[in-house]
Amino acid sequence: MTETTTTLAIPVAAAEVWDALADFGEIARWAPNVDHSCLLSPQTEGVGTVRRIQAGRRTLVERVVEWQPGERLGYDIEGLPAMVRSLQSTWHLDERGPRTVVSLTTAIDAGSRPPQKLIAKALIRQLSKVSYQMLDGLDLHVRGSTP
Repeated sequence: MTETTTTLAIPVAAAEVWDALADFGEIARWAPNVDHSCLLSPQTEGVGTVRRIQAGRRTLVERVVEWQPGERLGYDIEGLPAMVRSLQSTWHLDERGPRTVVSLTTAIDAGSRPPQKLIAKALIRQLSKVSYQMLDGLDLHVRGSTP
């Protein structure tokens, strides 16, 4: 498993950040790299909630596997190239006074053989850039700007 974590301090309370993340079907409102999003599950929150996102020509399905209100949101991502065995993103919120430190960890499993590990490292570099874009979009959104 290869992973990367990106972090940003946002000058708002954790509850405001959580409200944006927990509105799971509406990620396209604040993530500049998501063109469209919608819920696929009848439930709108909690473990088992599923959304579909469109990012350019790629369609992904994201399934919530961890839901700790105000603290942590994790989801598996499906619809990636076959070389990716699994991909998971986890948001972690840590309120520190008037700001919230938001971390986004992305973990990828492309296999254990050396060529597969190289693929995972290359993909994780790309996903790290995507994570920074998402954090910046979230920051602008919760502070009342537009991404």
